[in-house]
Amino acid sequence: MAEEKEYTIDELAGIARVPSRTIRFYQSRGALMPPTIRGRVAYYGSPHVDRLELIAQLQDRGLRIDAIRDLVVSIDRGELDLAEWLGVERQMQASWANDQPRTLGEQELYELAGARRPGLIADLVRAQLVERTGDVYLVRSPALLGVAMKLEAAGVDLDTAAEASKRLRKHMGRAAEDLVELFVSRAEEGSLAAKDFGKLFESLRPLGNEAVRVVFGRAMERELRGLFESGKLARLKGKAKKRKG
Repeated sequence: MAEEKEYTIDELAGIARVPSRTIRFYQSRGALMPPTIRGRVAYYGSPHVDRLELIAQLQDRGLRIDAIRDLVVSIDRGELDLAEWLGVERQMQASWANDQPRTLGEQELYELAGARRPGLIADLVRAQLVERTGDVYLVRSPALLGVAMKLEAAGVDLDTAAEASKRLRKHMGRAAEDLVELFVSRAEEGSLAAKDFGKLFESLRPLGNEAVRVVFGRAMERELRGLFESGKLARLKGKAKKRKG
C-alpha cells in the first residue's frame, strides 16, 4: 500500500493555490479539518487537498464560509450526501423567470424594444429601464422592458410603467421572502417532510409561477371592479376627454 503523502502548510498552499493564511482562516472557522501535529509541525494530507477544492467550488457557487462549514460538517457526519445536495442546489439556482440581463448595441436595443421613435433611448435610460455605458446598453430585465413598451403602446408613459415595475418588485420580493420563511419554518418543525428537495424545488417553480398569476390576477380584478363601481373611472375618462378637447 502506498504511503499517504503529507504536506506542510506551505506545501499545501502551493498545491491548493491558496495562501497559507487562508488555510488557517478556514481551519479557524471549522470548514477545514485540523492537521496532524507531530512535534511542532502541522502535517496535512490528501483529504485536506480535496476539502480545499470543495471549499473553492462552493465559494464559486456563492456560499459564505459559515454556510460552507455547516455543509461540510453535515457531510462529515453522514447527515448529507454531497451529490444530492448539489442536485438541490442546481434546482435552487435554476431561473424561475427565464429573464437574463443583456448587453446590447443601439440597433439591437431598438430591435428588442420593438419600436423606434425619437428620444426612445433617452426615455428608457431616464426611466431606468436601460443603463448606458458609452455605446453599450444594459437591459437588466428584457421581459420587463417588453412589458413597458407594450404599456407605452397602450398609452402608459415609460416613467409610469417603470414605477409600476418598481412597486411590483418591492411587494413580490417581500412575498417571496415570507414564503421562503414559511417553508423553512415548517421544514424545521418537521411538518414539511419532503424526501427529495430537488424534486420539491423543481415542482415549486411552475406551481409558484401559476399561483402568482392566479393570486395577482384575482387581486387586480377586485381593484379594477372597485375602480369602476366607485365612479372614479368615469371621472378619469371625463378628464381625459377635456384634455384632448
